[in-house]
Amino acid sequence: MSPDSCHQTHVTRLGRPPRHDRPLLAVARPRRRRGLSSPSVRYTRRCSRIGCDAAAVATLTYVYAQSTAVVGPLATSVEPHSYDLCPAHAGRLTVPRGWEVVRHEGEFVPALPYGDDLEALADAVREAARPNRSDLPPIPPGGTGRRGHLRVVPDAPSLS
Repeated sequence: MSPDSCHQTHVTRLGRPPRHDRPLLAVARPRRRRGLSSPSVRYTRRCSRIGCDAAAVATLTYVYAQSTAVVGPLATSVEPHSYDLCPAHAGRLTVPRGWEVVRHEGEFVPALPYGDDLEALADAVREAARPNRSDLPPIPPGGTGRRGHLRVVPDAPSLS
């Protein structure tokens, strides 16, 4: 087996790494923050099926003890034992003989890209919790400074 053929086994026919190596698609959006310009990254979860770049709307998990596959709404976090699926793959999932499929009733709601709303909320909470410089008590002239919790302890009397 040549080194080239070994390398080709880890690349799909489209010349890209397999889906499990790139579960999230990053979309850069410029955003202004405190007068500075920097790009922020928003992630949209994608279908776990190889070759499918559609947005994920459902999560597939297995209950091996009961031989059951569960297709439900998109989980709030990515977990290693579950798979994200697009509407097409979630709707036509098949399982082996003897297994059951439990499906979510109704429409799957597409997930919103996360990052911006949650970051804005976290920034607002941090800003509200941060004290104003004018509200802080002044530093005493003796200058305990930043280490006011430290005290000088005299040497212990020697017994000699």
